[in-house]
Amino acid sequence: MEQVVTVGLDGSPESLAAAHWAADEAERRKLTLRLLHAWPLLVPEPTGIPTEMDQNYWAKRIVHNARAELQARHPGLSIVGNLVAEDAQEALLQAASESEMIVLGSRGLEPVESYFLGDISLPVVARAERPVVLVRAETREEGPPPTPGTAGGVVVALKLHGPCDDLLEFSFATAAARGMPLRAVHGRSVPIHAHVPWGVDHDVTEEITQDAQKQLSQALRSWRDKFPRVEVADSIGLESPAKAVVRAAKGAGLLVVGRRKHRPALAPRLGSVATAAIHHARCPVAVVPHD
Repeated sequence: MEQVVTVGLDGSPESLAAAHWAADEAERRKLTLRLLHAWPLLVPEPTGIPTEMDQNYWAKRIVHNARAELQARHPGLSIVGNLVAEDAQEALLQAASESEMIVLGSRGLEPVESYFLGDISLPVVARAERPVVLVRAETREEGPPPTPGTAGGVVVALKLHGPCDDLLEFSFATAAARGMPLRAVHGRSVPIHAHVPWGVDHDVTEEITQDAQKQLSQALRSWRDKFPRVEVADSIGLESPAKAVVRAAKGAGLLVVGRRKHRPALAPRLGSVATAAIHHARCPVAVVPHD
């Protein structure tokens, strides 16, 4: 695997916002940034023809303009452009397998926007072998980078009923690289038997909270030791995991959620928490595949 962060470009404001986020991340991690534009109609590089007749003109311009803008803001960053004559989805999946992470532009709070998000981004998120980060246009930072820790922390959603080391490794590494605090969040719905006429049985909810807190602390223990400089907090929400995660993401700099690599044949490719995060969280969302 190459030591690169790849960003998919299509000329949209969302993809440019993703490129800025990816450049910041690549610089902090001391990795190369690859700008990828895939266009099936790309032709072999022409020679001796006027610019206005070059069929590749707009594809090259998308990459050139983004590279110039990013290089001006990150003069020391290694940036490479990559034009490929392939279907965008397949090109992005291949790039994801060769990168530390792949970053894509995202739009998707309103129903219509959420529908169009599925054209490219959702299939890549559902199938990529490496983490995929989705960035909205309005999350792009203007001006100089903020002081570390002032743009919200990293929030990671944990289910606690299976391995979560891949999510925690990505989350702690990102928090450490960005100088941000990390908050681990677990949501757990209150069971039916806990409901009583006057509300919920406090003894039952207290037992559920203590059990979840114990599991969460155990999952975080070794990662706290590996990243002693990362400020870590945790919280338990007694509500549906999706609601707890979206609520916790308000004001965050990054939300990290998981996706199982191997799901039952008839199950959705993305779970309810990842789906809710992609469509409703306002901050960048990293979807990390795990076993």
